[in-house]
This record gives sequence, C-alpha cells and structure tokens, in this order.
Amino acid sequence: MIDMACVQRWRVITAFALVGAATQLVWLTYAPVTTVAAGHFGVSESAIGWLANMFPLLYVVLAIPAGILLDRWFRPSLIAGAVLTAIGADLRLLHDGFAMVLLGQTVVAVAQPLVLNAITGIAGHYLDAKDRATGIAVGTASTFAGMAAAFVLGAALPAADQLTTLTAIGAVFASLAAVLLTVELRRAGRGPVASTATSLAALRATLGDSYVRRLCAAVFFPFGTFVALATFGQALLEPAGVSADAASVVLLVNVVAGVVGCAVVPVAVLRRGVELPAVMVGLTASALACLLVAAAPGLATGFLAFVLIGLTLLPALPIVLAMAERHTGAAEGTAAGLIWMTGNLGGLLVAGSTGLLVDHPALAFGLCAATTFLGVPLVLRLRREPLPVS
Repeated sequence: MIDMACVQRWRVITAFALVGAATQLVWLTYAPVTTVAAGHFGVSESAIGWLANMFPLLYVVLAIPAGILLDRWFRPSLIAGAVLTAIGADLRLLHDGFAMVLLGQTVVAVAQPLVLNAITGIAGHYLDAKDRATGIAVGTASTFAGMAAAFVLGAALPAADQLTTLTAIGAVFASLAAVLLTVELRRAGRGPVASTATSLAALRATLGDSYVRRLCAAVFFPFGTFVALATFGQALLEPAGVSADAASVVLLVNVVAGVVGCAVVPVAVLRRGVELPAVMVGLTASALACLLVAAAPGLATGFLAFVLIGLTLLPALPIVLAMAERHTGAAEGTAAGLIWMTGNLGGLLVAGSTGLLVDHPALAFGLCAATTFLGVPLVLRLRREPLPVS
C-alpha cells in the first residue's frame, strides 16, 4: 500500500530541488557565453563576469541573516526565496539591456541564500530521520545539476541572437519551479515545528559551538578549490593544447560527475557512519588529481582529474551539511548558512589566488592541491563530536 503522506513529502523535496537547480541555472546563464553577451550588451567581459561574481559576494553578506529567517519562519522564507528567484529571472526579459539584466541577477543573488541554506531544513522539516541524508543529497545534487544545465544551454545557444531565448528558458524554469514549490509547501503544511528560540541568541550559540566552527573550517579550502577550478579550468588547460571547446566539455563532465557523486556517495556514507573517512579520501584523491594535471597537463589527464574531483570532492558538501543538520537540530538554517558562507569565502580566496597564477598552470594546480590537502587535518579535528547546541 502506497504511503501518500510519504509521497507528499518527497514531492516537496522534488519541488525544492527544481528551485535549487533554478538558482544555479539563472546564476550562470551568461557565464558560458561571456564574450557574446559582452558584445550584445555593449559592455566589457569583466562586467558580464560580475553578473555571476556578485553571487558569492552577496552570499557572504546574506548567509547568516537568511539562516536566521529560515530557522524562525522556514516555509514563508523558503517561498520568498523561490518567488524572488523567479522574479529576478523574469526581470531580465523586460528590457534587452545590461542594466535590467544586472537588476535581475541581483534579485536572484539576494534570494539564493534563502534557497540553498534550506537544503538541510527541507529535509529536517519534511522527511523522517532515516530519509534525511537522501533528501540533503538530492537537494545538493540539484544545485550542481543546475550548473550543468547552464553549461549545456550555453553550448546549445551560443549566438548573440539566441541570448533572449537563453534568458527566457531560465525565466520559465524558475517561474514554474517557484509555483510548484509554493503549491507543494502549502499542501504539505508546516512540517514539524521548529524551535522558536532561533534568534540572535541561537546565532551566538551556533557561532560559539566548536563543532560547527570545525565543520565550517573543513569546507573552506575544498570549496575554494572547486570554485577555482570551475573559474579558471579552461585557462589553465589551454597552454597544454586543450581547446576551449574541449575544456568546456571537461568542466561539464566535472559538474555532471559532481551531480552523480552528490546523489549517491553521501547516502551510502551516512548510512554506514563513515563520514569522516569518506571526506578525507575525497580530499586526498582530489589533491592527487590536481597534482597529476600539474605534472602532466593535457586533455586525458585533465579529463581524468576533473572527473575524479567531481566524484570525490563535491560530495563532501552534502556530507558536511548532513552532519550539521544532525548536530544542530532546529538551528540547521543558521548552521547551513555559516557553512555556505565559509565555503564562498574559501572560493573567493582560493579562486583569487589561483587567478594570480593563471599564466603558470603548474603552480596554479599545485596551489589547488595544497589547499585541498589542508582540508584533511581540519576534517581530522571532527573526530570527536561534542554535544549539540541547546
């Protein structure tokens, strides 16, 4: 006999996953067609780059406020994030000019923390304890799926006269996802009621929790490595004779491998209780992959390294988020916000440092390897888990 309540809960998770994918699809709409978009809008390529770069910067600023809102008013805050994502995506269609596109991207960047910080909360509010690891894995994998979709669409619609179509696809998808999530959340009700004590006092308690701080530290460098490679991978592979088209395929496969890894690895790892060994193996394998392409750059080694990084490094994020949800309970939104904020800070630092070495690919890949290795001792500090915050 089908458990309709269980079906309803998973419909909520599915709708949320679509909104999560929409945030990333809209974020990276113009990244694969930067040069074409710059010519179309009459601005520099750097200006087009800021349509994406503003997202991690605003995330750093808004992560904690968004986490507090989700902890206090989960369902309204998540709906607001979904609706704002749709509004921002739709605004870009009102006028074929850079100013309107910038406005639309800014609205989505403001909404993104309300959506991504809810990955742990949506599982905690609507799934049984035994299913939460799967829910977090699905939510995280959906974000990488949105990235992959952006790259695919950019490759399929690369011309200047196709920019409107490219933008419209993102707008339609974001709008439909927002409507679906709103409907499913209203049908499902509030879910388990979260603690009403999640305020500034709870924020101080979460910030003062040594285990949460260790979780944040554990994602700082690995997240930064992924952002650096996603940002500069094509430029770093080019001196080895890897064409831009081939590098785009390598980066796309990297993200697809991340989708698969995030959907499969965390579920198996969390069920067996081997989170820390799995994360350490992933960090070590990814660091060795960076060293491989630093020592022997080329299409074959680049493909192997980026696939390995996608399969082993990216699943560390949903694993850490699941550990945070299990530890913090009702304050999972604030904890998730801290983790995402730290990851984005790591991205800004490591990507910025890698950008300075873009003309020296071996050193840049070596830096990525070193920063990834730095995550191993930070993960080792998680071996002893203190009591959850009250």
